[in-house]
Amino acid sequence: MHNHRTTRNTDPSYELMDDHDGQSLIYREHGFPCPLVRWHNHKEYELHLIVASSGKVFIGDYVGNFAPDSLFLTGPHLPHNWISQVDEGEVVRKRDMLVNFTDELLQAASGVFSELRQLTPMLERSRYGIEFRCPRTIRRARQLMQQVADSQGMTRLGYFLIMLELLAACDDYQLLSGATAVQLGDDLHVDRTNLAVNYIFAHYMRELPLEEVASHLGMKPTYFSRFFKRATGRCYVEFVNSLRISKSCELLVDSDKPVTDVCFESGFNNLSNFNRRFQQLKGMTPSRYRRLAMERLTEQNRAG
Repeated sequence: MHNHRTTRNTDPSYELMDDHDGQSLIYREHGFPCPLVRWHNHKEYELHLIVASSGKVFIGDYVGNFAPDSLFLTGPHLPHNWISQVDEGEVVRKRDMLVNFTDELLQAASGVFSELRQLTPMLERSRYGIEFRCPRTIRRARQLMQQVADSQGMTRLGYFLIMLELLAACDDYQLLSGATAVQLGDDLHVDRTNLAVNYIFAHYMRELPLEEVASHLGMKPTYFSRFFKRATGRCYVEFVNSLRISKSCELLVDSDKPVTDVCFESGFNNLSNFNRRFQQLKGMTPSRYRRLAMERLTEQNRAG
């Protein structure tokens, strides 16, 4: 059922950005760990560039990998979170650079400056979350993001618009979530969603029954099952399998371990189940995925 979320401003997950302070956009940097790194949403678009560390990204019902120079755009109210995989006690001082801006800003501005209407298709796509893939575009966007960080006033706005124009012209991107914010269920219990996601993230590489996570949250399994699907857009088993497949993709690209080792290290305990799930989610076998990833890497190195 589509839920238009009339309770947005009282959602614990709702990040109220009250520091616009008369400015059109907000520029921020986060380290890791950081209390703002959690499953949350807000009315602003978010252009999010990772500059250090790698880990798992959650956008709507999408689960994937991120690394330095990963660049994402999320639309209004689309829940998102980036969890870095770091050693215990490790602190990343500056993990990401991001800009938040509103629909109201661009709609009002495009009424005056018709050139801004060329951004509309990209902004529509961002309701599913976008990851930009073109290395050249990302390199230029990183320079522009730094110029946004280093400037103020109209100059900052100028660099920001140049960056949006660059990204709107990029056709090497991936849409991420199968569901938009409106299609994802009410997430009033976001603190519990965070507890669940963090617990799963810490333990998914071993056998992890739903009952164990439900018990960790002090919930009955049937209630937890319904609650989790409503909050994340995926049933528990799908979510855990996506996380494991995402981990296996990381291992296939970053190591030359045999596929069998990758299967067990990703949390699967059965090779045929792993192969079936991988084919289901990626549309190809693990070894073909590795081959294509290697080819893409070679192309990028040549292009760079």
